[in-house]
Amino acid sequence: MGRCPVEDFLNSLSSKQAQKVTWVLRIIEELDLVPAQYLKKLPGTDDLWEVRVQVSRAQFRLLGFLDGDGNLVLLHAFTKKTAKIPRKEIVLAEKRKIDYMRQGGTDE
Repeated sequence: MGRCPVEDFLNSLSSKQAQKVTWVLRIIEELDLVPAQYLKKLPGTDDLWEVRVQVSRAQFRLLGFLDGDGNLVLLHAFTKKTAKIPRKEIVLAEKRKIDYMRQGGTDE
């Protein structure tokens, strides 16, 4: 089994932070219409979506895309420290999306 950067990121968070991220992901999974406060399409990207989580003053972003079944495939996660998402974070997510698609959409 390969490395899972999003899981590694989540494991690095405090219990409170990880619980909030999990809660937001559950909202995204369960609601038909998810508020932009939690999920937003990133303009100017190859169909990347941004999961938005705020815990106190910390802001976390998880980047991914919707597969053919409407599932959100998470590619990258980081702590957001600037007003805009740094281009390098988007580039990394886009690279991982290409790698994922080349592997036939599997994570192994």
